[in-house]
Amino acid sequence: MKSIFKKIILILVVAMFSAQPIYAASKDNRKYVDAKTLTIINKAQEDGLPFCRIDASKYDAPKGAKEYLSYSTGLAVVFRSNSNAIHARWTTTSNNLKANMTPTFQSGLDLYIREGEEWVFAGIARTKSHGTNHEFTLVKCMADGEREFMIYLPMFNGVSSLEIGVDKDASIEPIASPFKHKIMFVGSSITHGASASRPGASYVAHMGRALNAETPNIGLSGMCKLNDYFADIVCDSKADAFVFDTFSNSSAKQIEERLYNFVKRITAAHPGKPMIFLQTLKRDVSHFSLLAKERNEGQREAAERYMAKICKEFKDVYFVNPGIYVGEDHEGTVDGTHPNDLGVQRTLKVALPKVKKILKKYGIK
Repeated sequence: MKSIFKKIILILVVAMFSAQPIYAASKDNRKYVDAKTLTIINKAQEDGLPFCRIDASKYDAPKGAKEYLSYSTGLAVVFRSNSNAIHARWTTTSNNLKANMTPTFQSGLDLYIREGEEWVFAGIARTKSHGTNHEFTLVKCMADGEREFMIYLPMFNGVSSLEIGVDKDASIEPIASPFKHKIMFVGSSITHGASASRPGASYVAHMGRALNAETPNIGLSGMCKLNDYFADIVCDSKADAFVFDTFSNSSAKQIEERLYNFVKRITAAHPGKPMIFLQTLKRDVSHFSLLAKERNEGQREAAERYMAKICKEFKDVYFVNPGIYVGEDHEGTVDGTHPNDLGVQRTLKVALPKVKKILKKYGIK
């Protein structure tokens, strides 16, 4: 009996140590390329650092807004490869964690693979719990064949470097943007993506895949109050259409005082382009809090009242109501305000068909 037990122990020890070279060899059997040599999509403007959505130095914006604009929010890398596995090494500019966001959403990567006309979720790259240097395998053991890949970058962090890893003998090359159009999204933390589970699960990313469009994301958490610098960014950016979530941060008074001039500026800069404004959500936090209810109802009423006037005066301006919608069962948010994945799906269900119908008038389909 003792002899059998010793043999079992010996077999396990040998197996354990023999497995180490196999794993090490698998790491050695890959190569990395700088993601800057591939194709970066969803940029609102072409200048600036590759993994920043906007060159914030050009704008008279608060320090916090400039920091958010330096994030990689909404950006994605697209490429073609025949590798059986996809890996990533990346460095973020911060390791801070937000209470209402997953680490994967905030600082991780999100992989989609093209199947026919669809982009299909394939895996994530998790972050390390400490530090800013990360490494992870997004997918492995795939069947042989060439595929097109899209990797969404972190939503609430900056990226200073990103490398994509493939099998050592595999090819990897940039591809042209797979999307026909460009639709720019501007808004609050909800447009910024909070609080989807991962980068590709935000309502903006979902709409991009559904509308066959690149979707530059200029959502700035807590800051989109119809400010002049938001209008400056919109005026300087090129897109086929624009979608706005500008009532989630703005007070009723700010909507009254700022909305008209905001619309006047952006429509003058982009004549003939559709400008689609989404009504803000009915917040779950306002169900019991009288203070939150007063503010939220004031926002929604002001948006409805002034958008009715604006849509009559300005051509190509639309108001989608409901726009941001999380349901009536109080289960569609992470914290009473920011949509979770369920809330995102509910927003898509009510808003996407209306947005599609508007865009179709302009040949965007």
